[in-house]
Amino acid sequence: MAKKPRVNFLAVGFSDAIGFLVGCLTGYWLGKLIGMDVFAPGYDNSSMVGIVLVGLGGGLGSQWARRWQQGRQNKDDES
Repeated sequence: MAKKPRVNFLAVGFSDAIGFLVGCLTGYWLGKLIGMDVFAPGYDNSSMVGIVLVGLGGGLGSQWARRWQQGRQNKDDES
């Protein structure tokens, strides 16, 4: 019978949160760099593109954190 891998939920949650935050900040600063301001008054094109960049950055950061966590778990299973 296969042994279930032990999951450290605190580490998984922490890495997800850090990945999401870093991704959102990366999207925000990338938007600021190209002139798209999330906090521009109103919902003009600049603001909408900035919001999309922050959302994409957060999602990509979260996906990166999960893949990183999976890679660590697979490495631990091989040991």
